[in-house]
Amino acid sequence: MPHLKPGTLLRNRYRIAGLIGTGGMGAVYLADDTRLEGRRCAIKEQVLDPALSPAASGQFQQEASLLARLDHPGLPKVSDYFSDEAGGRDYLVMDYVPGQNLEQLVRNARREKEFLAEETVLAWLDQLCDILTYLHTRNPIVLHRDIKPANIKLTPENRLKLVDFGLARPFDPADPRTITGLQGLGSLPYTPLEQYVGHVGHTDARADLYALGATAYHLLTGQPPASA
Repeated sequence: MPHLKPGTLLRNRYRIAGLIGTGGMGAVYLADDTRLEGRRCAIKEQVLDPALSPAASGQFQQEASLLARLDHPGLPKVSDYFSDEAGGRDYLVMDYVPGQNLEQLVRNARREKEFLAEETVLAWLDQLCDILTYLHTRNPIVLHRDIKPANIKLTPENRLKLVDFGLARPFDPADPRTITGLQGLGSLPYTPLEQYVGHVGHTDARADLYALGATAYHLLTGQPPASA
């Protein structure tokens, strides 16, 4: 499905300014909010599989509602979500986070044959632990499930933002539906094996902690960790 062109107006409010990135399920766009002058936002697009549209759209609405309730300085705020049923697309509107991601910063350092300063990395990890503490103490618990340097942005104010909640899920250990829904996906070097195994075990908050440790390894050594 073709990407949205600059100038496209969504919901009679959000004017597409450009493409930020693409993925297997859609794209992320930079947009201007025409109702709030000067406000730029990121719009995440999910292209629905026609065979799964009703279920996938319902899941998207549930997850968008969950993310909209999150309020932490280390998370981009979700302000709106909507669907284009005719076009088979769902949209999630959130704060645009300027700055580079940590994977880019590691790559820049290695290009200069340098490493990121240990004290800087430890300060970042402290911020990430605070974000995860917030997510993991919600009711229900919220799991990110795709923590990695590329999904962590450093703002011009030198604060971290954990972005790309495309795999985020609420987790209820008493509900088997949340167990099966939590298996699979993720980025291999940062993901525990059980997240890929469909018939054994399930992921919980420990999967995010595993990913945090793998991320710390990458930031300190300049190399991604070995896969689980």
